[in-house]
Amino acid sequence: MKISVFASAALFSALALSAQAQEAKQDFDIVNQTGYDIKEVYVSASKSNDWEEDVLGDDELHDKGKTHIKFSRADKTCKWDLKVVYSDDDSNAVWNDIDLCKIARITLKFNRKTNTTSALFD
Repeated sequence: MKISVFASAALFSALALSAQAQEAKQDFDIVNQTGYDIKEVYVSASKSNDWEEDVLGDDELHDKGKTHIKFSRADKTCKWDLKVVYSDDDSNAVWNDIDLCKIARITLKFNRKTNTTSALFD
């Protein structure tokens, strides 16, 4: 019986490591602390001239909300650009050359006095 329990534990451990290995190193969480809803989020390789598709799809990133952005394991580049578009007035904010291989979370904040959106990279 001990061998069976040990084998099951080893299999579970191997499956957990395999699932972690399948995540791309560029995956990250985006946290909205702007005070406004965000209707679109674009993530594009820094060398690209195209924003491609809105990663939120039909969803919105509500104020105080968080979403996880997943990449394909085939994506090897680390430098990415980020663009968010606000729901209320279609204004946007853009950040360039973010090293997503070193970042696990991006927290967005809005300063009403300066009318600017900032990002904290963790």
